[in-house]
Amino acid sequence: MNWDDPTDPDAAERLVGASADREDQAVEAALRPKDLDEFIGQEKVREQLDLVLRAARARGATADHVLLSGAPGLGKTTLSMIIAAEMGAPIRITSGPAIQHAGDLAAILSSLQEGEVLFLDEIHRMSRPAEEMLYMAMEDFRVDVIVGKGPGATAIPLELPPFTLVGATTRAGLLPPPLRDRFGFTAHMEFYEPAELRRVIHRSAALLDVEIDPQGAAEISGRSRGTPRIANRLLRRVRDYAQVKADGVITREIAAAALAVYEVDDRGLDRLDRAVLEALLKLFGGGPVGLSTLAVAVGEERETVEEVAEPFLVREGLLARTPRGRVGTPAAWAHLGLTPPQQQTAGGGARTGQGDLFGT
Repeated sequence: MNWDDPTDPDAAERLVGASADREDQAVEAALRPKDLDEFIGQEKVREQLDLVLRAARARGATADHVLLSGAPGLGKTTLSMIIAAEMGAPIRITSGPAIQHAGDLAAILSSLQEGEVLFLDEIHRMSRPAEEMLYMAMEDFRVDVIVGKGPGATAIPLELPPFTLVGATTRAGLLPPPLRDRFGFTAHMEFYEPAELRRVIHRSAALLDVEIDPQGAAEISGRSRGTPRIANRLLRRVRDYAQVKADGVITREIAAAALAVYEVDDRGLDRLDRAVLEALLKLFGGGPVGLSTLAVAVGEERETVEEVAEPFLVREGLLARTPRGRVGTPAAWAHLGLTPPQQQTAGGGARTGQGDLFGT
């Protein structure tokens, strides 16, 4: 299970999952802003990127290569399309997992037009031979194509037109330094504040022809995990509920009732998130407990708990990772309305009533 992989079917099933399914991709295409002025949030990134693009246009040159990092659903693909639009250039979209051989990358690079933007999603998952070919392409706009094998192999230099590479990654730390250093501009996408998400929801509601009041938008934004993609997905589900169960207008009450049906609580936790917390607190007294044990308790794979549920729970301060295992925080006990045990272990977790090796 990979929570960053848009092809993961289990990740796509979660209403609050940040990966995009086919419906999300279709809706995002319709809702996607076309220029930097329309793009909501990421103020520092927008300001810095605007300077880079304005300077490139003034010089009549292609823009520097751009690296965008951050969690899924924050707008990396949208920004890549905006870069192409601002530069008046076509864009070609591919992904790291699709490039498994250097020849795959050479075929793409050799067909680029001058000034074209190449968007490479999940760039950290590209194969190593392709990475090494990309070094020269980014720096010298040239690749060496190897023809033949063994002693008779010949390297044929292939000149490339100037182009702009926009790389996107959810795990910037996995990029090798030689590749990371070749980007002229790097930006990290932050999670959105509730006020920014409310603006996203109002804009999307207008484009979807959905009537929503400020309290309804606030209710949805508070459960969107700081991610515009999740906000738009929740908006669509609340719209469906409002059309079937009410008069089509989204109010706070309608939004709360709709999201209760879809098991998304007031902090954005879904069934899996709550199952992990309830097992940790009720079965193991708040921990510490090992990841494998916790996964068995909730009936999920270890990778599912670690990569799908834990990142958000840790970010919300509901769960902590310690050398001895996972520990529930006071905020987790409060969120589930439970009273933590009074006696605590040295590791910060509560005792479960089971004796240790020495019977203490």
